[in-house]
Amino acid sequence: MTAKASFRTFEESTVEDWAIISSEFPVTQAMAAHNVIEQLRILERDHGGFPVSRLEHSLQTATRAAEDGRDDEYVLCALLHDIGDTLAPMNHPSIAAGIIKPFVSEANHWMVEHHGIFQGYYFWHHIGGDRNTRENYRDSPYFDYTEEFCWKYDQTAFDPDYTSAPLDTFVPIIEKFFVPQSEVATAAYNALR
Repeated sequence: MTAKASFRTFEESTVEDWAIISSEFPVTQAMAAHNVIEQLRILERDHGGFPVSRLEHSLQTATRAAEDGRDDEYVLCALLHDIGDTLAPMNHPSIAAGIIKPFVSEANHWMVEHHGIFQGYYFWHHIGGDRNTRENYRDSPYFDYTEEFCWKYDQTAFDPDYTSAPLDTFVPIIEKFFVPQSEVATAAYNALR
């Protein structure tokens, strides 16, 4: 059993309390990779009316990006871009963007955060929306980058006949970004597996 801080309010906390909490951070961060993987598995339970499950869509997006030679960071973003679909369907890009923000470039974070609006180009006109809403972001240095992500990988990833790489293929990439490289973190992560 590890030590615990003794305060009841932050105002009562001490340097010693925060030393205990800080020493536990690698363990908590190591849980993030496990929890991200579990949340991806939850996406298998829902298809939302789409031709494939939400997990399969994520795997197709990531597989397409990997097969196109994108780096691990980009593939991670492709895999996680819709991780919030079953948690906050109306705001899922913000969920994914919040999860990846500390670990990825500004370009990849912006892409994930705005992909929902850019993806709207392909279908919003079918549901009474303005497919050109993405034009509000034309001045962004990441406009073309995000447009390409949606065109090449996201909007094409609903094919029930496509063979995606399985989730286990992407676990090393998730671990690379989310598990701190320390003995404590590694032990904590391995205990969760």
